[in-house]
Amino acid sequence: MTELSNDSSKISGVVDVIRTKRDGGRLSDAQIDWTIAAYTRGEIADEQMSALAMAILLRGMDTAEIARWTAAMIASGERLDLSGVPRPTVDKHSTGGVGDKITLPLTPLVAACGAAVPQLSGRGLGHTGGTLDKLESIPGWRAEVTNAQFVSQLRDVGAVICAAGDGLAPADRKLYALRDVTGTVEAIPLIASSIMSKKIAEGTGALVLDVKVGTGAFMSSVADARELARTMVDLGHAHGVRTVALLTDMSTPLGRAVGNAVEVTESVEVLAGGGPADVIELTLALAREMLDAAGLPDADPAAALRDGRAMDTWRAMIAAQGGDPHAPLPVAAEAELIRADRDGYVAAVDARLIGLAAWRLGAGRARKEDPVSAAAGVILHRRPGEAVRAGDPIVELRADDPARIADVAPDIVAAIGPAGAIRLADQPPSAPDLVLERID
Repeated sequence: MTELSNDSSKISGVVDVIRTKRDGGRLSDAQIDWTIAAYTRGEIADEQMSALAMAILLRGMDTAEIARWTAAMIASGERLDLSGVPRPTVDKHSTGGVGDKITLPLTPLVAACGAAVPQLSGRGLGHTGGTLDKLESIPGWRAEVTNAQFVSQLRDVGAVICAAGDGLAPADRKLYALRDVTGTVEAIPLIASSIMSKKIAEGTGALVLDVKVGTGAFMSSVADARELARTMVDLGHAHGVRTVALLTDMSTPLGRAVGNAVEVTESVEVLAGGGPADVIELTLALAREMLDAAGLPDADPAAALRDGRAMDTWRAMIAAQGGDPHAPLPVAAEAELIRADRDGYVAAVDARLIGLAAWRLGAGRARKEDPVSAAAGVILHRRPGEAVRAGDPIVELRADDPARIADVAPDIVAAIGPAGAIRLADQPPSAPDLVLERID
């Protein structure tokens, strides 16, 4: 009878929490602490936590609730100690976009300038790519490292990009998977606490957030992105982590390559002193913010790209995790060029359209357990502002399976035109700002 009584008490407790938030009430610190701990232990069923997540999406949380929820998720696991790393530590997090390979050149670049960059990254889901998927296209490279290896690599190389260990914020890992299948991904309190619980548990001293805005981002409006950024910056400050956020445009894919191996190739071009202008611009903007937050405001990241220091650190970082930085990358077996049917200028390339195309070609996944193709993806032969003549290639589709190209190509062809998602115009468009706002 005692066990039944305890189970009944737990059921009653979680229902009270759900009802409180469902009715627009404020959760107490004790309710939040108990809920996160009980869910982590498996004492709260997924359907109950799903109901609570939906209530939070619809009713929101105040600042104190979000801070306590984040603290409880951090407390659900371990917190890394980076005090033995001799350099100042600083990390970057992006809320996800299309062609967003910035972590790849940025991490070794900032390390080459004197900071240590502990970069915990994830895998892609849907139309947004994952940093780990991209790096796994490098022969031999491994995403999993132990905590001891993590700290050792930070000391020796200054940079590590890897998967988060099971011990960091385990409550978030459970809740993240649940949100994805219950339509609650967009809840700002849950996005903010998910990101910040892992970054704070990681032990970094400073953090720069790249909050994407536009058709290819989770946040399509500047107002929502601003609210998310402000929430995360405040959480960082509350936990003693120097935090700043940039709102950046994600209406157009970053660079020309969208996929896995193709984005690694483009990242290496940036580290070699070339690459697309927008990728270089955002990489340098974030590098300067990271170095300033780390207490290294006089460091010159542009010089580190020019003189090869960033490339040297990239090679050392890849090799430290078993990868061969000189090995050829996978190349798709099939490719098809989509061409312009008129002269003009490319006025717009919708990021979501291109991201979905890359996903359907095999570069992304619908479920976390799905495999991805290292070689599949999309290459933009023309970006907004560039001239095009009839017959010139605009988009290149790459896949290992020709059936995937046959499935995607008609949608891309249909999207090209004066009013399409890939819009052609008689005059070049004005260049949009890449960095929209700064929040600290």
